[in-house]
Amino acid sequence: MRASPAFQILLDHFGVWSWAVVVCALSGVASLTFWLACQPELPVPVSFQWIATGVAFLLLARGLASARVQPVSLRWDGQLWHLGPPASVGHEPRAGALRVLVDLGPWMLLRFEPAYSTWRHRSIWLPVQRLGLESQWHALRCAVHSPRPRPGADLAADI
Repeated sequence: MRASPAFQILLDHFGVWSWAVVVCALSGVASLTFWLACQPELPVPVSFQWIATGVAFLLLARGLASARVQPVSLRWDGQLWHLGPPASVGHEPRAGALRVLVDLGPWMLLRFEPAYSTWRHRSIWLPVQRLGLESQWHALRCAVHSPRPRPGADLAADI
């Protein structure tokens, strides 16, 4: 099996991810609120109620922060994946590997692992949906699932 040909895509549609994260955060807050409301008539310490309320707000804030994803340019050159801001199409600054963590058909969760990981360049999670990328979806799925060439292998030898 041969490696996928070069491929480039602009990932800028994250509606499914955003809605899923917000629904999860709101359901966490709702379940905590419901649990507090259903406590028996025994007096619950006021400090516990404040802690539970604080946890609920932290859950909601973290969920809303996680729902926002910045658009990125993703490119496969036949050897490595490259990631960068949308303005860097064709010249993305970070090179590395891309792993498929969840594949649900019309939605995937990918993890980009930079070749040189530092505290500033850690793994980046990319929620990718088919909606909005219909014309490039098949090519993206082929590229992320195709076998990777051996390090140092000559691409011309596969032709």
